[in-house]
Amino acid sequence: MKQAQEGTFTSRRFDLRTKLILGTATAILIALVGATVLLSRPKSTEPINTSADNALAGKYSFQVGDPGPGQPAPPIRLMSTAGNAFDLAGFRGKTVLLYFQEGVTCQPCWDQARDIGLRFQDFHALGVDQVVTIATDPVDLMKRKADDSGLSMPVLSDPDLAVSTAYHANDYGMMGKSRDGHTFVLVGADGRIKWRADYGGAPAYTMYLPVANLLADMQHGLQKATERHP
Repeated sequence: MKQAQEGTFTSRRFDLRTKLILGTATAILIALVGATVLLSRPKSTEPINTSADNALAGKYSFQVGDPGPGQPAPPIRLMSTAGNAFDLAGFRGKTVLLYFQEGVTCQPCWDQARDIGLRFQDFHALGVDQVVTIATDPVDLMKRKADDSGLSMPVLSDPDLAVSTAYHANDYGMMGKSRDGHTFVLVGADGRIKWRADYGGAPAYTMYLPVANLLADMQHGLQKATERHP
């Protein structure tokens, strides 16, 4: 009888140990699966939203320079950090977003370009086929900066300010007219400007704005243009 009781007790203790081991293993497996899911999620400082929220529009003040919406976009033929010349005329039939910025001394400007690249799918949802950034530094200096920033978009060098002056992008810089400010010009498939925003002007001199706000301003501006010219 005593041996039978001891056997039953041993069996129960074995069952309890087995349940503890299985429970611990299950908990570890659940934790590992959860960690894998968290690590596999894309890292982003902003929520991905293919339709920009109009509630964000107008949070950052901007001016609209000349040439503005409805006017023909001045020609652009500039050397790119890719090693060839970028010709805006070659993009007729596509929509191109021009991003004029201050250049290699403005880290927020390069952060802006990087973040636009990370959110390109949202710009594409608004009809943008290509984004290029333009500054007045020599192409070799900008290539090093573009490589360090991990940019995939074309970076164009405008050292004599020919294009910057044609677009009056250098009217909105912190450094007078020697450098560009923080200007976005959306050129439509027909070669005309569809939307423009100059954020870099006085008194705010904005050199970076969250991409969600940029998308919202662009979407709002395009909607207004459609309402005026359906």
